[in-house]
Amino acid sequence: MSRFTRKLRKWSVDILDLPQDLVFDLPRLTMVGNKQLLIENHRGVLHFSPDQLRLALPEGSLTVAGSRLVIKAIMPEEILIEGDIAAIQYLGTGEKR
Repeated sequence: MSRFTRKLRKWSVDILDLPQDLVFDLPRLTMVGNKQLLIENHRGVLHFSPDQLRLALPEGSLTVAGSRLVIKAIMPEEILIEGDIAAIQYLGTGEKR
């Protein structure tokens, strides 16, 4: 992304009071206790087991660790996970995977 585009998007967020997840294509996570997690703006499932879920994001990946994890619903850009969620790790494109 060019420097001008980043500045224009930041200006849009600041001046127009737009949510950053919409403008910057960021994931939105909504968690209920440690039992339910809704993740919006993902790009697909990279790995799933009852102990770990790994999702592709527009820029990076997201790992959810826990036990008895179940995918309750999956849509093109949203996924609902239930189980005992122990940890969430976000890795951007510039970080080791």
